[in-house]
Amino acid sequence: MLSRTADNLFWLSRYMERADFIARIIDATLRLEALPKTYGASENEWESTLSAAGVLEIFEETYPELNGSNAIKFLTFDERNPSSIRNCIECARTNARAVRTALTIETWETINSGWLELKKFERLLGSGGSFDRDQLIQFLEFTKKMSLDTDGSAYRTMLRNDAYWFTRLGLYVERADNTARILDVKYHVLLPEHESVGGSLDYFQWTAILRAVSALTSYHWVYRDSVKPWQIADLLILKKPMPRSLISCYENIVRFVDDIGRDYGRQGVSQRRARQVLTRLENMSIDQIMSEGLHEFITGFLDDNNQLGAGIAEQYLLT
Repeated sequence: MLSRTADNLFWLSRYMERADFIARIIDATLRLEALPKTYGASENEWESTLSAAGVLEIFEETYPELNGSNAIKFLTFDERNPSSIRNCIECARTNARAVRTALTIETWETINSGWLELKKFERLLGSGGSFDRDQLIQFLEFTKKMSLDTDGSAYRTMLRNDAYWFTRLGLYVERADNTARILDVKYHVLLPEHESVGGSLDYFQWTAILRAVSALTSYHWVYRDSVKPWQIADLLILKKPMPRSLISCYENIVRFVDDIGRDYGRQGVSQRRARQVLTRLENMSIDQIMSEGLHEFITGFLDDNNQLGAGIAEQYLLT
């Protein structure tokens, strides 16, 4: 496979997964914003959302005021934001169009029809620049469904060869990054300094985070307990049955980089880095992570994940 084709497939999946993540954290923030003030709802929900998306600095350079309306515009359709939902879907479709022959008809039509639907939402947005709440919810549900349909069509129709493996790599590298970021932001931005861990605001925030990663029901199945921060961290970092956990993402990453390595007859830096991260996660406990500092752990993990992405690019994606 040409490096350019592998690159398109890798980033196609990364962009679709990122669009899904942005939609999920907007939805979670809307839930938090709707909390009665008697629960102590804070004013920094949108700051935490922008930080989780990794675009807070760009937002501050673009908008004079940080509020919900501006944040929603920036995260959904603002072309100046490289991670806006609109730009993610546009880039995913551009990458898919470049490698149509490497995709099945079903996968391409899912992406292309989703892009056409996006254009309808853009026209609906019009010159006003913002949706009403019902329209926004409809758009977020469309984005999550498009990502799910793209993932499902690839899983159900693509031949298990290097084209499929590169799409899976992009998905899981991006998903690991997103899960780590949302965990880190909860600990360091979302909870105001005057609130105690375990308070009513803390409970509702953690519940919103679990909903954002489709893990609320899974949490109660696994722990059969009330929402506790260290158990949520355990679920989203170290529980292999949880599909968005860091360790589950890296089990899949190792599997697919090994498939590529065997098919190409050569191992390299991406295989070594992926195995190192997985081995580290398998040998850690949540008590160890919490005692050493969750923020420090996540910062190190994000660095490792970025290095893996760079290693994949160096080994396979650079022309």
